Amino acid sequence: MEHQKNYDKDQPKEFIEKLVKLNRTSKTVKGGRRMSFSALTVVGDQKGRVGYGFGKANDVSEAIRKSIDKAKKNLVTVPLKNGTIPHDIQAEYKSSSVLLRPACSGTGIIAGGAVRAVMEAVGVTDVLSKSLGSNSSVNVVRATFEAINSLMDAKVVAKNRGKSLEDLWG
Repeated sequence: MEHQKNYDKDQPKEFIEKLVKLNRTSKTVKGGRRMSFSALTVVGDQKGRVGYGFGKANDVSEAIRKSIDKAKKNLVTVPLKNGTIPHDIQAEYKSSSVLLRPACSGTGIIAGGAVRAVMEAVGVTDVLSKSLGSNSSVNVVRATFEAINSLMDAKVVAKNRGKSLEDLWG
């Protein structure tokens, strides 16, 4: 028997969950076609923590549940600065490449489907992005995570250089 969690209906959820892609595949067997599903989801707390997961199962709800569980297991923290990212970054995963650029307040999230889901889950309100190369949803999400993992926080950079924030910014 599976372990089930009890959720209060009044209590707000800690994470927002976004389904990026749901894919149906079929395998031909002796009795006909056997369907299976794969789901790619992104979860985030809109305060700088985000994760993604990929799950496969024979029914849709099980695939989504598996992917959400995996996403909650590999959360990363993103440095945010006034609702945007601290600096420009470009990252690649296989043949997908993602360019992220900070934007001024009021710009909004200018991004395609997969990158938009990640940015909304992080809690970024203003960002410019461009997806280059392959547009496979899984690879675009992984390239976006490569980019946000290599973002540098000003406090960490100052500490590593042995300087204060005032010295760094001038």
